[in-house]
Amino acid sequence: MVHNIAKKQHNSNMCFVCGLKNCAGLQASFYETDDKTLVALFTPRKEHQGYPGRMHGGIASTILDETIGRAVMISSDKEVWGVTLELRVEYKKPLPLGVELRAVARITEENARFFSGRGEILLPDGEVAVIASGRYMKVSIGKIAEFEESEFGWAVVPGKDDPEYIEL
Repeated sequence: MVHNIAKKQHNSNMCFVCGLKNCAGLQASFYETDDKTLVALFTPRKEHQGYPGRMHGGIASTILDETIGRAVMISSDKEVWGVTLELRVEYKKPLPLGVELRAVARITEENARFFSGRGEILLPDGEVAVIASGRYMKVSIGKIAEFEESEFGWAVVPGKDDPEYIEL
């Protein structure tokens, strides 16, 4: 099914998942769709390898944790950050290197202080390779770390390859 992109989310400088200046990181881009799904697009490289030619399972859980944790931003009118309380990951298929993959997440339950979500990593053919579910606490960035937007590089960075729609 094809979904229109409603909004692109922020990237940072050095975050392992979204940091655009982190040469060892995934440099993922996050897109909110018209049906309140969050999609991360990323291409794992040899630096992300576990077994030869395969993305490390810990990095798979990392991208899912980030994607589920960010999905709460779609429905929030203020900056809300998710701090992971619990994450359960199930590996179905190996993840290849050197091809664009999609991590997809949705919020499944939410109240004033906590939320839960579910996500999966999709292979290029749409097959589900990894599934995760997690529980998170909503926290302001000021309570997590010292945060200066310009120093952190927290900004929406338009890219020439930003899609107008995504097929899921």
